Amino acid sequence: MGNPETSTQPFYNSIDQLSQMLELIVWNDDVNTFDWVIESLMEVCHHTLEQATQCAYLIHFKGKYAVKKGSYELLHPMKEALVDRGIQATLNTCGEEV
Repeated sequence: MGNPETSTQPFYNSIDQLSQMLELIVWNDDVNTFDWVIESLMEVCHHTLEQATQCAYLIHFKGKYAVKKGSYELLHPMKEALVDRGIQATLNTCGEEV
């Protein structure tokens, strides 16, 4: 399962950006299996099996995919949990090109 930017910490110019809608991006790598990514998305992001499977295929074929959208407060713990599982994940402002 591309490589994300070297920094996994979001950079915010203002407090307003903290309340903006963000995306949780998961990056493809050559380490994690489909089963591990699917299991992680189900446990961490509360995806159904079908959602997690679709996300895993999109991550694999596109190199990255926004698996969840929401606030910083919602997504940051999910990003950290995925990173703790060895999955490359970053937060991005919705619509911003990565």
